[in-house]
Amino acid sequence: MDLFNAIVLAIIEGLTEFLPVSSTGHMIIVSSLFGIAGDDFTKLFTIVIQFGTILSVLVLYWKRFLQSVDFYKKLFVAFLPAVFLGLLLNDFIDELLESPLIVAISLIIGGFILLKVDDWFNGSEDEEISYLTALKIGFFQCIAMIPGVSRSGASIVGGMSQKLSRTTAAEFSFFLAVPTMFGATVKKTWDYYQEGFVLSDNQINLLILGNVIGFIVAIFAIKSFIGYLTKHGFKVFGYYRIAIGIAIFVIHYFVMPLSV
Repeated sequence: MDLFNAIVLAIIEGLTEFLPVSSTGHMIIVSSLFGIAGDDFTKLFTIVIQFGTILSVLVLYWKRFLQSVDFYKKLFVAFLPAVFLGLLLNDFIDELLESPLIVAISLIIGGFILLKVDDWFNGSEDEEISYLTALKIGFFQCIAMIPGVSRSGASIVGGMSQKLSRTTAAEFSFFLAVPTMFGATVKKTWDYYQEGFVLSDNQINLLILGNVIGFIVAIFAIKSFIGYLTKHGFKVFGYYRIAIGIAIFVIHYFVMPLSV
């Protein structure tokens, strides 16, 4: 991975991590086109730079993270399903990540769901999240263990299915990303460490740069997404997901095999 690759991937991570479009699908296409998808450092890079995007949520919503102990209890409840199912299905998830076909299908199916979600849950305006609602959103988030589903997309749809407004569901999805992504980042980084993966000075610099870029881009992405979502809903993201899913099919089967 060179400097240009790192910058582009970090921008993509910042733009897509909190949008319901699947950062995984975008990383597959771009890293494969760069010819670095199978590289161990690329896989580590795409995981570690999530830390920068996590920080963007903490910076934008710092007041919410200081509001009450009850806030953290609900986040913990929503986080629990990902902990148990993630540990239980870790090997199976890694196998799914080897299939561009799974990613493409997930993107397309999720796209059609986003085209209809505003109609299904139109009029949902509840701003209060109960413990049961938090737990249900946590289980919805686990659907995103299937590559291409989108963690934010699954948790937002889960929130709206529980009669939360678009904005409340989206913001809770951002908050839930903090423990979920932090836990995944720590686990995967530890796995690489256990395997004896040693970073060079240049690779460490690329990781630092990737986190900084991801942090800055994610701040703009989150603010823009909330504003757009409130006014226009999910349809544009549905069409976009379908287009990306078709692009993966075309590139993988007619241009070049994609590595995940």
